[in-house]
Amino acid sequence: MTAFLLDHEGWLRLAAFVGMLIAMLAWERLRPLRAEPNSGRPWLGQRRIANFGLAAIDTILLRLLLPGAAVGAALWAQVNGIGLFNGSSFVGPVAGAVALLLAIVLLDLAVWVQHVASHKLPVLWRLHRVHHSDVHFDATTAIRFHPIEILASMIYKIGVVIVLGAPAAAVIVFEIVLNASALFNHGNVQLPTAIDRRLRAIIVTPDFHRVHHSVRRCETDSNYGFFLSVWDRLFGTYRSRPQDDPVRMPMGLDGWRQETAQTLPALLAQPFKGSKTTVGRVVP
Repeated sequence: MTAFLLDHEGWLRLAAFVGMLIAMLAWERLRPLRAEPNSGRPWLGQRRIANFGLAAIDTILLRLLLPGAAVGAALWAQVNGIGLFNGSSFVGPVAGAVALLLAIVLLDLAVWVQHVASHKLPVLWRLHRVHHSDVHFDATTAIRFHPIEILASMIYKIGVVIVLGAPAAAVIVFEIVLNASALFNHGNVQLPTAIDRRLRAIIVTPDFHRVHHSVRRCETDSNYGFFLSVWDRLFGTYRSRPQDDPVRMPMGLDGWRQETAQTLPALLAQPFKGSKTTVGRVVP
């Protein structure tokens, strides 16, 4: 399986991303939960153009500056016998499968820790607030990250992969799952309560993650998960519902709501500008 994943990594990741993005955009058109701001305007308006623009810049920079990325780090660690799994006795098909699953779980925990740090440390929050300053909440919000944050995130992930000695197959599977999960849990979609309740016992759902994009600080400082929901429950950062009606709750960040703040140049410049929105950043 590892050989297949390595040989087709790029196409597998692209197909999973494009397929999930198309599916979520179609779902949002058919059964949206919230009315989009300025809904009288064309669908591909300024906000979405900026979000897609950030994603394109992020992808190009990663390919240029960190071409091997986390998968290359996993292969390097394996060749040099570095990391937890490379120094263990995980051999054979059964043990190999256990190592793969355990590595995916630990990588997800590492992403959760990084996400918490992005909210708590001022220098990281300046980058991460580009994601949170979106005044709407849909699948394109999932790809709205500042290029510097994306590069820093990949460097962090490379370090985690080396420390763990995570199998290359686990890294590929995890990145595919994480990207698909982010598109799903940022979806502006209606999900029946019974289904949401069952799903969120394991994974992060749109209703679960929407709370995290509230303007209220107590809600933004909760529900940090991207894939598995267990970490927020385990570490006491889980909030089941927002205080306001999910259909009408205000999203985004005070200080960055104006249309001029939603353009691609404005988002690229945002981390270098001051604002009333600091680490305290949202309504109590």
